[in-house]
Amino acid sequence: MTELAIGIDGGGTSCRAAVADRNGNIIGRGKAGPANILSDLENSLLNIVESARQALRDAGLADETISSVAAVVGVAGANVTDYGERIEKALPFAEGRVVTDALIALQGALGDDDGIVGAFGTGSVYNARRNGRLNGIGGWGFVVGDQASGARLGRDLMERSLLAHDGVRPASAITEALMTEYGNDPERIVEFAHSARPTDFARYAPIVFEHAAKGDAVAVGIVTDAAAAIGESLDALLWPECPSICLLGGLAGAYEPWLSERYRSRLASPKGDALQGAVELAVKLLNDRQRGAA
Repeated sequence: MTELAIGIDGGGTSCRAAVADRNGNIIGRGKAGPANILSDLENSLLNIVESARQALRDAGLADETISSVAAVVGVAGANVTDYGERIEKALPFAEGRVVTDALIALQGALGDDDGIVGAFGTGSVYNARRNGRLNGIGGWGFVVGDQASGARLGRDLMERSLLAHDGVRPASAITEALMTEYGNDPERIVEFAHSARPTDFARYAPIVFEHAAKGDAVAVGIVTDAAAAIGESLDALLWPECPSICLLGGLAGAYEPWLSERYRSRLASPKGDALQGAVELAVKLLNDRQRGAA
């Protein structure tokens, strides 16, 4: 009988996996490439499986063990058409579930408690649990969504740099730095943008925050707009008795000082990260499976 659970956090930058026993004790960890299932389904699947194999090897287990484990994979885009189902059907586990990255982030941050989670990395997504009921919003990809994500910050920087280049809006130190990087040739920026993936845009996010902290007008405008977008999404989920808001992801700390006090006053440190949440859900799946087989 299956005695192992694997949780996988399929992020836009990398896939992280952890294998645990039925009590939730982690015995091995693994890592592989990115899982952008909306833009690269095939390679995302390969990286998801490889991260699981790495975790099994780290635990001293053979690769073949992968076919006997229960696994939960959290990934952006799992809620878009049939992308999640296609990944789920192709997984090599004894039982595998594909859920949104928002769900594993929520479970990791809150455990089984109520509250709201906003996750900000390459993408962005929100989830809330109220009286045990889940409500998720966002996570639609940076082309039409993912406001305040790293990818959107990078895209917005390029847009405003081109506007400054054309004399539509004022230039600043950050727009001049970006134009210099591309040889002051706007066509090179356009060429980059047409072939770039979300992670390529997201690498500019730290630069935006650095310049915003120095008072750069364009950078401040980008971050202020992003913080306002965060507030709108939180308002869509917030209720008067909401006990806590947890911000997760690589950009969470950078956004905190830019948020309104009405949100900052509810901020709480997460209990764990998204990978921990994936492991907890995988252990629940494992134990439910065993109870059903008993």
